[in-house]
Amino acid sequence: MNGTDRFLSLWSAAAGLAAAGLAVAAGELSAALLSPSLSPVSAVGSVVIDAMPAPVKDWAISLFGTADKAAFLVAMAAVIAVFAAAAGILELRRPPAGAVVVALFGTAGLAAVLSRPQISVLSLLPPLLAVAVGVPVLRAFLARIRRWGAAAPDEAGARRRDVLLGVGGGAGVAVAAGALAGTSRAGQITTVSLRDGVVLPAPVTPAPPIPAGAELGISGLDPVLTPAAEFYRIDTALSVPLVNSEQWSLAVTGMVDREVEISFAELLAKPLQESYMTLACVSNEVGGSLIGNAKWLGWPVRNLLAAAGVREGADMVLSTSRDGWTASTPLEALTDSRDALLAVGMNGEPLPLEHGFPVRLVVPGLYGYVSATKWVTELKVTRFSEETAYWTERGWTERGPVKLSSRIDTPSDRASVEPGAVTVAGMAWAQHTGIRGVQVRVDDGRWQDAELASGISVDTWVQWSAVLDLGSGDHVVTVRAVDAAGAEQDGDVRPVVPDGATGLHTIRLAVR
Repeated sequence: MNGTDRFLSLWSAAAGLAAAGLAVAAGELSAALLSPSLSPVSAVGSVVIDAMPAPVKDWAISLFGTADKAAFLVAMAAVIAVFAAAAGILELRRPPAGAVVVALFGTAGLAAVLSRPQISVLSLLPPLLAVAVGVPVLRAFLARIRRWGAAAPDEAGARRRDVLLGVGGGAGVAVAAGALAGTSRAGQITTVSLRDGVVLPAPVTPAPPIPAGAELGISGLDPVLTPAAEFYRIDTALSVPLVNSEQWSLAVTGMVDREVEISFAELLAKPLQESYMTLACVSNEVGGSLIGNAKWLGWPVRNLLAAAGVREGADMVLSTSRDGWTASTPLEALTDSRDALLAVGMNGEPLPLEHGFPVRLVVPGLYGYVSATKWVTELKVTRFSEETAYWTERGWTERGPVKLSSRIDTPSDRASVEPGAVTVAGMAWAQHTGIRGVQVRVDDGRWQDAELASGISVDTWVQWSAVLDLGSGDHVVTVRAVDAAGAEQDGDVRPVVPDGATGLHTIRLAVR
């Protein structure tokens, strides 16, 4: 390849990037107006996430935590950019191969949209529009580049400006249109407006006040009540489902005497109760932050199931989200005395969109993958032997009880501290069982009891602290919890798959 060919190839790659950018922007901008809950990019991303092997998902969550979706979008953008550049070069050398690549990408977007449960007639238009924009724009750009390459010396300057204006202007329009798509999601505006207009009724059964001794007031220690904006979010929804609360309904189907359907207005009219409850993700590593505690407002699920009449032989409820995600919850966890709720409120406000507005499930004692369905639309009463859910199909266990665990929040791992009295503090949890005590150990010394803060309930985590006398040198501090039944935290190190990590959290301190 001579210098001219290499130069034209670089511009062709740039043309492919600009054309793909315009195509994606056209698809996303039209989706923002026509199908705000489902766009070509979110559909393709969701299909890829669903098809991704479970170990890869676990690795992504452990590496990126709650930023996993942002990292995935960056990776998607990189892949699209590579194929777009290749499409531009192909269109230069072997037309219409590059246009075919762009068309195939649009077809993949259409197929992905067709596979999603949120599909509507209008959601089919954005991927078609993306193809209608991308293919002719790419061919037009390449026609300009070819004319530049074949131009006589006295025409080369004009042809170069023609390419610069076309490709550069196209890239600028793509960036502007993409930004506009991100701010013009009419459905999100509608959903946010509906959420802001929700007036939560006063609970018939309010939550008891948080005990005065529940907060130890130690710097670096997480608060007992997690603000909604800081509450962890782990789910498979690449874009947050936008659910119109005025059109939302929840159906109870399956092994019931009668199928029941309830609207949002009807749910708000029920005798609601408040409950403090700690939720944990099964992907939370020992010492991790994928856990939070909130005050939830909702109606007990057992009341809705009682209205439907659960038939003998059922042992599981398969809950389905608006985006098609499913969870398999043991029936007894939804029908016993625990506060399993159809939640409509979080910390005194309507649910945030990203945490399930208008309605989600919260169930004490179970990891979220088998219980905490956001944007819930159906409860199917069934059997474990007959139905499987999203994560159980990918190698996780069926029932997912939360494991007794604890962590050290402060000091941070590998921190430097002064010799003498060092305050160590953290959190411990045993949802639906409760914490009896917490113990800490320095290096291989004896276990000593920590001070335990006042607990809110057996369904919430509890703060703890201990003052350690540390001499100069490097030290390892370990924590373990003891639950209300006297069971000690499992010290054997196991990964999060298939039912949650075990082991004892340790930190290393440099005492100088």
